[in-house]
Amino acid sequence: MTTKSLSPVLDTALAGMPKTFRTRLIKAYLNLKKNASESRHDAAGVAVGKLCETVLRHLQSKLLGTFIPFGTHIPNFPDECRKLVSSPASSGTESERQIVPRALVFLYTMRNKRGIGHVGGDVDANSIDVSAMTKVADWIVCELIRLYHGLSLEEAQDIVDGLAIRQLPIIWEVAGKKRVLKDGLAAKDEALLLLYSSADSSVFIGDLCEWVEYSNPGVFKSKVIRPMHKARILEFDEETESITLSPKGVAYIEDNLLR
Repeated sequence: MTTKSLSPVLDTALAGMPKTFRTRLIKAYLNLKKNASESRHDAAGVAVGKLCETVLRHLQSKLLGTFIPFGTHIPNFPDECRKLVSSPASSGTESERQIVPRALVFLYTMRNKRGIGHVGGDVDANSIDVSAMTKVADWIVCELIRLYHGLSLEEAQDIVDGLAIRQLPIIWEVAGKKRVLKDGLAAKDEALLLLYSSADSSVFIGDLCEWVEYSNPGVFKSKVIRPMHKARILEFDEETESITLSPKGVAYIEDNLLR
């Protein structure tokens, strides 16, 4: 089950949630799944933040009768979640009042304190952190489906089970290296996918050549990198030997390699 195919399914499964929140939640969740599968850690962190803030606002509306408007900064996310935990038992289910808010605090704290989608984190983002956050986000969405689904119990369970299917990432990080897991690609396209997975920073040409496992670094530079630099698909800094993907390169990848 792909993230694209999940969109209309999730819209039906979460039909009991007001559209104001449902549309934003689905978009943030699918962006998280997509970016996590492509090892785009910072982009995944941005999606986590949007997912948390959307679910918080939904629960505020449901339990408290009012919510912080979209576009307005949430001054203290954990404090807002504690208000949900302290809400009257009659305002909603135990899951809405006690369990989901605590899951949101964990998820939001991970996103802010682990250097993911947020400047100044305590440590750099890594695949284990993103994997943990994705699993918690999976659980939150599954729980919301259970609470608000517009389907039969059996159909809702199928959705929950489907969300747990592991996706094969395009980029695999192992022992400080990156590898492309998509078969049959030319060196140019492998290099572009690797740059795409590091879109928020530059990559040294030596690292990129090693990740692609190109046998001759000189030929890699002259035959693979320099032609793409000339075509403005990427920027190759000869002095620092660093490479940065251009907006034109991003468009090429998303139109041709990720579909």
